[in-house]
Amino acid sequence: MTPEAISIIAVGVALAGTNLYLARGMNELRRDVNGRIDALARDIAELRERMARLEGLFEGFTGRKPTDTAR
Repeated sequence: MTPEAISIIAVGVALAGTNLYLARGMNELRRDVNGRIDALARDIAELRERMARLEGLFEGFTGRKPTDTAR
């Protein structure tokens, strides 16, 4: 085997190793981002519930129903 062939194979192995390392890092990053998005969705759901409660209290306080706004 010539030195050129050995160097080509070595570069291929190094690139494959780098690719696997970066893929693992991207998977960890994706899991982190998905967890943050899930937490954000839970926070938004909680805020919707709290807003609905406040709207109900406001309706009871004023005795009238607020106008429905487009969402």
